[in-house]
Amino acid sequence: MRFKIGLATVITLVLSAYTTALAGDMLIDDFKQQPETRWRFFADTVMGGKSSGNVQFENEEGHAHARMTGSVSIANNGGFIQIRMKLQHAAPENTIGIRLLVRGNDQRYFVHLRTGGTILPWQFYQAGFDVMRTWTEVRLPLTEFKASGPILCNIPRASSLTSIGIAAYGRDHDADISVREIGFY
Repeated sequence: MRFKIGLATVITLVLSAYTTALAGDMLIDDFKQQPETRWRFFADTVMGGKSSGNVQFENEEGHAHARMTGSVSIANNGGFIQIRMKLQHAAPENTIGIRLLVRGNDQRYFVHLRTGGTILPWQFYQAGFDVMRTWTEVRLPLTEFKASGPILCNIPRASSLTSIGIAAYGRDHDADISVREIGFY
């Protein structure tokens, strides 16, 4: 027995699957409720580097966001600025990645994840993404995160995540990135 499925049915099925997938997302932060109590700014100056910057929590057209700006310098073995927060809750069991709503200055930035196994300050898992001048959703599967050294597991486990950071990293450049939402998917 053969039957035909119309284009409208296919579109409905695809949209339904997409909506179901979005419903499984877990928001980590939308920067609405006192984000300054959760997010901290770090620069390579803690280890002698020359980078500088700051984070501001802003509200634009009813949308709260964090905006990190600064100058990243690789001088004196430096090369990063970052905002980071400790995770208050474990990632959901079915987590496969990190979701961001971001905009910026057409540069490459990174998400840094720390786990129970990243004991030393220079240990993390990293995945890069590019930002545009308009708000854009970015999805980074955990399988795209690379360990900062050989001692760590190849891929971070969602159940062991302890913190998440947004970093301007690894090269001389001016940083300007805004984050409106961050979550698991």
